Amino acid sequence: MNFKKITIASIALLSIAFTACSSSDSKTESTKQTLTNVSYDPTRELYANYNQVFAKHWKEKTGKDVEITQSHGGSGKQALEVANGLEADVVTLALEYDVNAVRDAGLIEDGWVKEFPLNSAPYTSTIVFLVRKGNPKNLKDWGDLVKDGIGVITPNPKTSGGARWNYLAAWAWAEKQYNGDEAKVKEFVKKLYKNVLVLASGARGSTTTFIENGQGDVLLAWENEAFLSLKDYPNDYEIVIPSVSILAEPSVAIVDKVVDKRGTRELATEYLNFLYSDEGQHIAAKNHYRPSNKAILDQYKEFDQNVNLIDISYFGGWDKAQKTHFSNGGIFDQIYEKK
Repeated sequence: MNFKKITIASIALLSIAFTACSSSDSKTESTKQTLTNVSYDPTRELYANYNQVFAKHWKEKTGKDVEITQSHGGSGKQALEVANGLEADVVTLALEYDVNAVRDAGLIEDGWVKEFPLNSAPYTSTIVFLVRKGNPKNLKDWGDLVKDGIGVITPNPKTSGGARWNYLAAWAWAEKQYNGDEAKVKEFVKKLYKNVLVLASGARGSTTTFIENGQGDVLLAWENEAFLSLKDYPNDYEIVIPSVSILAEPSVAIVDKVVDKRGTRELATEYLNFLYSDEGQHIAAKNHYRPSNKAILDQYKEFDQNVNLIDISYFGGWDKAQKTHFSNGGIFDQIYEKK
């Protein structure tokens, strides 16, 4: 027996087998893509559902698998993380200003707000009061929240997009109540925040404070977050809709610099476009966000469409609202007294 020939033949066979295996592994790997969505606090359940449906849609459309990584936190904090290097293919944040912060870091191109329909807001929400069952403190409107002995739970508007919507809704009510007298409006909002027991960094943290820790008499909450609480604790809480609230428009955007580097633009574009599909809109509604498609919104009777909602244009847009109220030295800093 020629041992040398057998050895060479064996090596050749192994080489062929290894090459075939590597080629197969490479083919499998090449059909799998990844996408990172950096979002804000209360969208956890929404995107847990949506990502599963989208992955199936993408597979049917392209034959490729997709693995979606999700990140959640206070919207302002999340925007800062992305601006500082957290790689995101897309951001789905609580408000336009936070996306603009990522744009200002050079990661998103100008004009992003017109890249998708309805100013790149595929679903909306509003701000409601979540109170304990029976509403023992009889809290019916914003004016009730400044009474002595009322414990209010809301996140910090310096880090949370939802908190900024809460603050602006209260401000708008006070302006109408006091006929635009800014001194009285400021005093009202100051009293409101004097009654705030805990300022969490994000909306989900405030929900935990109110629900799990049992603190406070009222939670200023995203509508979807309030409905989730009712679903989990149907006998413990109820929703109060104030006389004036705000049209909260969470924004979505492609992070251009990242997708161009990673070669994921087509995937990221489809991921956000699919939110506007009938299937995507129903997923939003089932997770208690208001679909932007009016015909689909009308199918979900849980949403009170008669609420008096102001929108951000009332404040001159987000850039002006941010500068006036939430920037360093703005009105919030002037009126908030740390406990």
